Amino acid sequence: MTLLRTALLAALPAVYAQFPPPGVPYPNTTYPNATNSYIDYAALWGQTEGEYFPAPWGEGSADWADAYAKAREFVSQLTLVEKVNLTTGVGWEGEKCVGNIGSIPRLAFKALCLEDSPLGVRDTDFNSAFPAGVTAVTTWDRNLIYQRGVDMGAEHRDKGVDAQLGPVVGPLGRIPEGGRGWEGFSPDPVLAGIAVAETIKGMQSSGIMATTKHFILNEQEIFRQGAPPANLSLNSISSNIDDVTLHELYLWPFADAVRAGTAAIMCSYNKINNEYACQNSYTLNHLLKGELGFQGFVMTDWGGHHSGVTAALSGLDMSMPGDIGFDSGNSFWGANLTIGVLNGTIPQWRLDDMCVRILAAYYYVDREGNQVPDAPNFSAWTLDTFGYEHWVAQENYEQINYHVDVRGNHRDNIRATAVAGTVLLKNNGALPLTGYEKLTTVFGYDSAENPWGPNGCSDRGCDNGTLAMGWGSGTANFPYLITPLEAIKAEVQAVSNGAFESVTDDYAYTQMVALARRATQVNGVCIAFGNSDSGEGYIAVDGNLGDRNNLTLWNNFDQMIANITSECNNTVVVIHSTGPVLLDSFYDNPNVTAIVWAGIPGEQSGNAITDILYGKANPGGKLPFTLGQYRGQYGADDLYLPNNGLESPQSDFAEGVFIDYRVFDKLGVTPLYEFGFGLSYTNFSFSNIQIQKHSAPAYTTPTGMTSPAPTYGVVSNNSADYVFPAGFHQVPLYIYPFLNNTDLGSSSGDLEYGSDYVFPAGGYNSSSQPYLPAGGAPGGNPGLYDVLYTVTAEVTNTGSVVGDEVAQLYLNLGCPSDPVVVLRNFDRITIQPGQTVTFSADLTRRDLSNWDSPTQNW
Repeated sequence: MTLLRTALLAALPAVYAQFPPPGVPYPNTTYPNATNSYIDYAALWGQTEGEYFPAPWGEGSADWADAYAKAREFVSQLTLVEKVNLTTGVGWEGEKCVGNIGSIPRLAFKALCLEDSPLGVRDTDFNSAFPAGVTAVTTWDRNLIYQRGVDMGAEHRDKGVDAQLGPVVGPLGRIPEGGRGWEGFSPDPVLAGIAVAETIKGMQSSGIMATTKHFILNEQEIFRQGAPPANLSLNSISSNIDDVTLHELYLWPFADAVRAGTAAIMCSYNKINNEYACQNSYTLNHLLKGELGFQGFVMTDWGGHHSGVTAALSGLDMSMPGDIGFDSGNSFWGANLTIGVLNGTIPQWRLDDMCVRILAAYYYVDREGNQVPDAPNFSAWTLDTFGYEHWVAQENYEQINYHVDVRGNHRDNIRATAVAGTVLLKNNGALPLTGYEKLTTVFGYDSAENPWGPNGCSDRGCDNGTLAMGWGSGTANFPYLITPLEAIKAEVQAVSNGAFESVTDDYAYTQMVALARRATQVNGVCIAFGNSDSGEGYIAVDGNLGDRNNLTLWNNFDQMIANITSECNNTVVVIHSTGPVLLDSFYDNPNVTAIVWAGIPGEQSGNAITDILYGKANPGGKLPFTLGQYRGQYGADDLYLPNNGLESPQSDFAEGVFIDYRVFDKLGVTPLYEFGFGLSYTNFSFSNIQIQKHSAPAYTTPTGMTSPAPTYGVVSNNSADYVFPAGFHQVPLYIYPFLNNTDLGSSSGDLEYGSDYVFPAGGYNSSSQPYLPAGGAPGGNPGLYDVLYTVTAEVTNTGSVVGDEVAQLYLNLGCPSDPVVVLRNFDRITIQPGQTVTFSADLTRRDLSNWDSPTQNW
């Protein structure tokens, strides 16, 4: 903890009312304090959100003007079916990427390729496996985070990808056992917001479109698409939330993403106040495009599209992967979007806005100037050199993989990020090691390689060997994986030709005890590795349906440590985990002389941990979340069982803004290791804290109105103009914009076509619209980003070795309903022994503001 936060906490009351937080523990378990609500922010069971229409049309504001001018010129040349082709994916496995839209051959516009993941190029070879977002943010280093984005973007670009499906700030991290928190950054919105902005700027500087996901409140994997385990059909979980919490916590990093210029936003699977996220007019039209002034395009998550007209009017711009069910051949859009424009249920201006937004994003990152040969030069469906371009249809056999090596020198940043993102939690003088220990011993499966190979489990869907990546669509293939076992062994051999032995079977207790005893007898060291894995909900590992069932370390690690420490008095514990874990059984064991949290480090895992253990680098990472004493201290929990019959499970965010360290502070609970904590091999002191006030213009709401909704080109109302051309070859299961015949009803394939359904009248309002009070520019009202204060402090390295300190600035906002403190800025600084440097952090108007629901403004 920095001096700044220590001083603030000391000045505040130490005791808060012990109201137990909400949650639904995993069946047949007991979590003290995890079952009842302790604060009511009006997040209510079954609540619904008001509608918001019309969908705002992009205006090309801020630095988007040139991109919009090019997009408008291009869209003006398009026919109706060509416009529809821009908005609708061709179907799962229809082309070579996980997502592809149709091409426009007449204007030499190739089909766009959309490809995972937020830590590298998924489903290909000769690519890098970068550290996960949770490790990148643990560096608290803007430069490393930015460079990671640059390098990932370059690899996607050179594989011929147009839109990288990342970065992630949804989930934010409400639930500590949430399956995909590791893909993102931190449950703190400021830390996550700065990380996502730097990542986007880095990625897009390489000439590809960033896709920030998942918008919004996608905080658990279980029930995200209904079943499993209950027969909920498509009744996804509903995240029920109040206006204040939504703005002050979950929307905050998305505002940073929009302000950083993210080209695309992916909407999520879940419902928000009982309306699907990808057709939620309030979150898409009002919040994202209205209040945040988002200029790019909104795409669905894969299979997150649930309606045709309603989704279009509610602000959706692109359907992915295009078909309703994977490989079904049916689509809510495609031909049905063509029909919607022809029958007037979707106004032309709304379709035109979809297209302009997509093309503006394309031009905004200069995709024209960043093309590569044979793009995309890989297939997401096979690593074989030859195969089918249309994979599901088994058509057009050709070379589909060119095996282009796109890694460059990216391993340098990968290693540096993994090193800087390693956190030293405990050190009783055991670290750094010298390499001259008479006997070095390593324990645990987590130190070794998966016996099936680093890519032996599809989408990393197992917990075999060392954990360097979670599981699911947020993964990439390893080009290699340097394991801790091989790196430590190599280090010992290089330094001293020392003795080295290991036991990697987590349950070989007899062998472990014997080896631990020998290590102690010769004053050696025991290094024990353990992990806790999670991932996306379409894969279950050891009974964990994406989300973890608990926060314990896997493979009975607590028992393994008990056995090792029963004989070894110098046990160093190294943890790889996707999120918070429980260390309560051994953190204060005197024979555990050091604990290191090594995150999700990617391909350079072993080299990175060896750099830390042997003092080649001084640990400077700080925790991006809190490590508590038991599960119940975290408050909100996963919803593991249905609670609403066969209807959408209801998840009430009744804890408000009190997640992670905010709830620990509120309850006056001392964690094992706090948010922002991390030790070093040196020491630092803070002094001379100063606050400088700046003159800033008054905060004003935007005035004036938008222009009326524009249209581009003329659409013929003759349905005969849109049927499949004569002699056209239809690839099976491929989604096309063409009609089967001139009868719109039969072409739609909708049994309810023509039924007496009234769509919201506001969805067709193309007149000028007022700007929202908190809007006015990408990221929200520009006045929110005026700098009001600058805080400085002197930081001195009082130790004997060079080290990095992360100075962190926390505020108390002053209202009784506010958290005790909230993070508002930070900086990672390298300081030489005896050197004093100045930490400086700006505070903006947004940093000092609360959301006011009655005025809908900060």
